[in-house]
Amino acid sequence: MDRFWGNYPVLLEELRDVKEIIKKNIKSRERYLEDSIYPMIDAGGKMLRPAFLLLASKFGEYDREKMLNIAAVVELLHIATLIHDDIIDDSKLRRGVDTIQAKYGKEYAVYIGDFLFCQCISMLSEYDYDTENLKKMSKVISRICISEISQYHLRYNLNMNLRKYIRVISGKTAALFAISFFAGAKEGKCSEKNQKLLAKIGYNIGMAFQIIDDLLDYKGNTEALGKNALEDIKKGYYTLPLILALNGDKEGRLTKLLSKSSLNSNDIKEIIRQVRIYEGIDKAIKVANRYSKKAMLLIDKLPDCEGKEILSTIVPKLLNREY
Repeated sequence: MDRFWGNYPVLLEELRDVKEIIKKNIKSRERYLEDSIYPMIDAGGKMLRPAFLLLASKFGEYDREKMLNIAAVVELLHIATLIHDDIIDDSKLRRGVDTIQAKYGKEYAVYIGDFLFCQCISMLSEYDYDTENLKKMSKVISRICISEISQYHLRYNLNMNLRKYIRVISGKTAALFAISFFAGAKEGKCSEKNQKLLAKIGYNIGMAFQIIDDLLDYKGNTEALGKNALEDIKKGYYTLPLILALNGDKEGRLTKLLSKSSLNSNDIKEIIRQVRIYEGIDKAIKVANRYSKKAMLLIDKLPDCEGKEILSTIVPKLLNREY
């Protein structure tokens, strides 16, 4: 977080305050709760969603205390979904540290995720938040869950295509980015035009972000990403580079490999090679670039202010990242 937002000291200080609000709201007489959750909070995530909410709110009337608390809710919601994701994916690492499910067990991690969801609701009830925001937030939570269910249902599906993939990630990553921008704009009393504009910016950033995240599994390594690379393939979760390569695999080589009952390290290496041969990586980059360019075009339409300057600078940096 400090490295990514270091050029914006005011925003960085606000995000540190958001962290403290999160910690305050998960304090318990049971110390082990804090011991299990704090490492994930402190592990160095970029805190993009709360940052985007704060930036969006500054296009209108900025109420610092209120916005920091809403930003904390958004980040806490994100953390809760990550904890549940790690259970489903059996992930050992998250943000470079042991996942809660790896360290304490799946049952414990389920309860922790549920606890954080409850804390989100509790925090929202403490402020006079806009009713429309509350409705949209609940819809986003529902949409995330439905998209996770859809993704699970589509495991090992050799007929996966771009349309199905887009539907899944738009309900997961893009929805939470969009609501972060929208909630900030709505609570900041921005014009309806700018509320919609900022929500669209969040959606397109979220779509590009997730595609790039999936691409990094084919280009990065476990140390750089802070998680186990390419585990998705073994578990039957086919992301865009592989999907686009499958669509071009007229000879069925990839299909034959993926149809095996289990995959060893040599199989994975061959799958990656075939993805490159069928230009899955290059084609996925083009899709990500389309969303990135649309986000930048929409940012250009925002009113001139510091928030616009920050978005214009950090969004290209974010969407050309290596970690």
